[in-house]
Order: sequence, then C-alpha cells, then structure tokens
Amino acid sequence: MARLFGTNGVRGVVNRDLTIGMVSGLAASAGSLLGPEMAVGRDARVTSPMMRDAVVCGLLSVGCNVHDMGLLPTPALQYMVKRLGLSGGVMVTASHNPPQFNGVKVVASDGVEISRHTEDRIEELYFKGGPAPAPWNRVGRVHQLDVIETCIGAIVGQVNRDLIASRCLKVALDTGNGVSCLVAPQVASRLGCGVYTVNAELDGTFPGRGSEPTPENLDALRGLMEAAGANMGIGFDGDGDRSIIMDENGDAVWGDKSLSLVSDWYLAMHPGETVVTSISTSRGLEDVARRHGGRVHWVRVGSVDVSRAMVENGHLLGGEENGGIMYGPHHPVRDGAMVMALLLQIMAERGRPLSELIAEQPMYAKAKDRVDCPNELKAAVLRRLPALAEGQEVDTMDGVKLTNMDGSWVLVRPSGTEPLCRIYAEARDEETVRGIIGEYKERLRHIIEELR
Repeated sequence: MARLFGTNGVRGVVNRDLTIGMVSGLAASAGSLLGPEMAVGRDARVTSPMMRDAVVCGLLSVGCNVHDMGLLPTPALQYMVKRLGLSGGVMVTASHNPPQFNGVKVVASDGVEISRHTEDRIEELYFKGGPAPAPWNRVGRVHQLDVIETCIGAIVGQVNRDLIASRCLKVALDTGNGVSCLVAPQVASRLGCGVYTVNAELDGTFPGRGSEPTPENLDALRGLMEAAGANMGIGFDGDGDRSIIMDENGDAVWGDKSLSLVSDWYLAMHPGETVVTSISTSRGLEDVARRHGGRVHWVRVGSVDVSRAMVENGHLLGGEENGGIMYGPHHPVRDGAMVMALLLQIMAERGRPLSELIAEQPMYAKAKDRVDCPNELKAAVLRRLPALAEGQEVDTMDGVKLTNMDGSWVLVRPSGTEPLCRIYAEARDEETVRGIIGEYKERLRHIIEELR
C-alpha cells in the first residue's frame, strides 16, 4: 500500500503532490476515526486557507463538528485539543519546508500527534475509497475559537515570571514570518524581558529567510542581537514547534546542547527521572542523565515517536537533536515558545550567561551528510550495512546505527520523503567525526553502485 504519512505528517508540493481532493479525503478518513469534535488550525502559508477549507469540508462531510482556531502555532492547537477535551485535530502546515509545500498534521484526543498505528488505519481507509458521508441533516457545524491568549498564559504559567523579570533579560526573536510571531514575543514580554524582533510579520512567502531556522540563515538575528545587546536569540520554524537558540555572542546552540541544558536543569529537580529522545541525539545526553541518576529512553527519529513514548511511559521530558523539546508539565509536544520560557527560567535561576551554561554540557563532535539513493534500493542498502560491523554494536531500531567501543557512532537512515540516505555521526573530536562521515559516504556509494 502507498504511504501518505512521513516522519511528521503528510507533506508535498501543493497541487502536485498535495491536492484539494486528497486533503479533503484524508481529513474525512481521519475524522471518521477520531471524531466527532475536531480542532482545525493553520499556519501562514499562502495556500493554507485553501487547504484549511479542504480539511473543514472533509471533516464536516462525515459528521464532525469543527472548532476552527484560525492562525496559530502547531503546539498551540495541540495544547487546546487536550485542554478542551476534543476528539482530535488537524493542523494545516508544512513546518519548515519551502513556501510551495503544505501539509497536514493529525492530532489525537490527548493533543499529541497520532500514533503510527493510527496513521496506518487512516491510510487504509483513505485508499479503500474513504468513509461513507453523513446524511445531509447530520453533517457537522463550524465553531470559531480564539485561543491565542489562553496558550500564551499557559506557557507563562509554567515558569517564575517574577524571577525572570528581575533579571532584566533581553531577547531577540526571528519568527521567520511564521505563526510564532503570534505567541513568542508576547510570552517574552509578559515574562518581563526586553523583546526585539525581526521577520515578525506574517507572510507565507517567507521573504525574510527560509522557514527552516539554520545557523546559515539567521544572520539577521545575529545582527539584531548585537545591536540590542541581547542575552539570547531564538529562531523559529514555520509552525512554531522548533527553535534554534543563539547565546549572547551570536553562536548557535545545537539542539543537542539545548536539550542537554534543559535536561540538566530538570533532572537536578527530579533526580532519577527519564528523558526520551531519538537515536540521532548526542550520547552527551546520557552523561547528563547519569549525573543525576537518570536514564535515557531511546526511540526512532520523529517527534511523534518521542511524544508517544513520553505519554505511554509517563515521562515528562523529551527532545530531538533538531531543536525540538517536549516539556510534559505543559504539554508533551515540541513547542518553541515553551523552550524559550524554560531557557529564560534557567538563565534567571543560575544568573549566568547562556554561553557558560552551554559550555558546562558534555561536548562531542557531530556531523551530518547525505548520499543520493533511489527509493527502490533503500531497503537493500540497509540490509547490507550490518555486515560492515567490525566489533561494533549494531542497532536497527531506525535505519542502522553502529557504535564503536570508544562511544563514537554512525547512523544511516533512509529519508522518508526524498531519494537519499542521511548519515549522522558523533565522536570525541572533529577530525574523527569527519573521517567517519567520509568513510560511510564511500561505503554507501559503493553498496548503491553494486545494487544498481
């Protein structure tokens, strides 16, 4: 059976991979399984109003009532689904992808993206022609909701506002012309911070920068930080669930490091607890957990897998190496504005610059790369990789991960959306990690050529 769902929802180029009929049918299938009370929200993309209408039509057609939350970040919709006791939700967004893309994320009644099993059930129903429509007198109705203020207040309530305000911190924010501009600046302001923004106007063409916050496209944020004398800078992705942090010097803080810092703070208060993360995350997180008598629960790559493991096992902290952090006391999903508030809390409590707090975290060298690989060869390539192990520990939870005796490792994962394989590696120093990446790029290319 063909697949619709990727690592995080359904995405594609609008009117090529992702059509109105497809989105409406997908929403109808989701609503028939999750309904009858469904939230709908959207990001700021040019095509999101059109796609939102398709989602609403699909849900109404199978008898679901729609609670339309309008423009808002994905984690805000997820929080409100749980808070209002709704059956589920559909968020129209393509997250960090370019403006020609769009997509949908389907949310369960607990406010977390649906499980892989539920994805399979929705796809099966969709490919069988979809659910039967409701009779004319049983179609759903639309209710308009304004929930932004509630979401802002919920985040502010998770931290010590008075303590943060007493530090007179300055925060620079690059919201990337995305929906984070509706929440993040307001949260920082209510926490008593001086707030400076760039790319803070909603624009679905993303004129300021690409919607993926990378160190390379955050030059405007660096300039703003320098001009404002900011203590911290944050760049958000298109739908507000991820963020990249910059310290007071304008140096990017990789997701591994921000997760380590938040974990160190949380585990110091809750020793022995567990942090959930994907297998592509730095093993430095294990060092942090051991420091506090805790442990790491490793899962497949994908925010769905991290959040679901948190919910199913009662864990309250999780994250990914790409900058997504899930703080369970608020809601166990990625939330860029919540991460911002937590980092402000940590800086206020410890009274030290962010660069010093990050420098205390375990330091390992990491690198990523990719190798072109036809989709039809991906499975065969992965079957070959374990044979390359020479005394290394082999983990096939998600792709193939080979771990050396010294703790260095390499992970090869097939992309779920592109004809390529991704390579992640970690070691104690840059030279070693570059060598690992180079070695496995060549090995992969050789395997692919043999299989052609």
